[in-house]
Amino acid sequence: MAKAKRRFGRVRKLPSGRYQARYLGPDGLDHPAPSTFATKTDANVWLTEKEAEIRRGDWIDPESGMVALADYGKAWIAERPNLKPRTVALYETLFRIHVAPDLGSFGLLEITPGRVRTWRKDRLDAGTGAVTVAKSYRLLSAIMNTAVRDGLIRRNPCQITGAGHEPSPERSTASLTDVFALADAIQPRYRLLVLLAAFGTMRWGELLGLRRSDIDLDGRIIQISRSVQQISGAPVVTSPKSWAGRRRVAVPEAIVPEMRWHLRVFAEPGPDGRVFLGPKGATPSRTNFHRIWRRATHEVGLPELHFHDLRHSGATLAASTGASLRELMQRLGHSSARAALIYQHATSDRDRAIAAGLDSLIAGIGAADTGEGDDEGPPLVGARSGT
Repeated sequence: MAKAKRRFGRVRKLPSGRYQARYLGPDGLDHPAPSTFATKTDANVWLTEKEAEIRRGDWIDPESGMVALADYGKAWIAERPNLKPRTVALYETLFRIHVAPDLGSFGLLEITPGRVRTWRKDRLDAGTGAVTVAKSYRLLSAIMNTAVRDGLIRRNPCQITGAGHEPSPERSTASLTDVFALADAIQPRYRLLVLLAAFGTMRWGELLGLRRSDIDLDGRIIQISRSVQQISGAPVVTSPKSWAGRRRVAVPEAIVPEMRWHLRVFAEPGPDGRVFLGPKGATPSRTNFHRIWRRATHEVGLPELHFHDLRHSGATLAASTGASLRELMQRLGHSSARAALIYQHATSDRDRAIAAGLDSLIAGIGAADTGEGDDEGPPLVGARSGT
């Protein structure tokens, strides 16, 4: 009795005794299996799987799927629309240092869930920080999602539950007294930087982006409409971190004399003059400021405090005045409630009331307006001790 001929694909026995399988794809081209099989049954099973993929519309051209991740990932980063320069730099660094060395030489189809699990474990075992590994995993997952949409692979191999979640370390918090102690300890030209980071809950880049015209002293309002990021060592002006980052923030009345003094003594002249300058007139460098910041934090006994912790501290202080979730989101420039929920839950709309509440807190530690200040010193110096 004659054997039934396969309706899909072909199997032939090689001189080595192994079996080779191949089939005609939807593209009209002949596609051999990537490897040979020990038995004819195994070869037929593979062909059956390929036939089923074609019937379901899941078939992937194996040649397209073999583009190296190193090439695809670089192109993916270069083609992302509307990325800020700092984000591009972050993606390029993560991909170059943490993804490409282990996975870059593999074709997209060769990157399996098991291979991703091994890569992640190896990264953690090598001592790479958990936050960096989480960021790298999210980047890889985003790249592979695009590969799915491009029809290069069927499924995203990044299937590890929670692997993209960054652990949230317990942030240090500065008290009111700590904030003024730091303002007293740091170089005078950076004093207002400390106070606005805390009482205006502003980010480093937002502070550097301030111009004189952004500050309404009579209304006690600061307009945040730009940010400055360090890209390859040079300051680059960008828009705020998100659409919610464009905002108006009310500041406590007690801080206004500090603002007047700083603008008179340190800020660049003219309506578009920069508010914060380094000693040589350039935009402050994060690296140089870090050294100045470290000296100040050690002097006041807060060596673990990061500059960004002032923003966290200011949000906590704002929450203690009764600020609602919606108010905190607006004040912090958050586009989602998740981050603001760290500080408070509720609803309403009264940013000036928050600033007034902060005034009450400042008054509670004995800080009093000593006038406009002079070239020798700012108005609230010594506020930490009420002197």
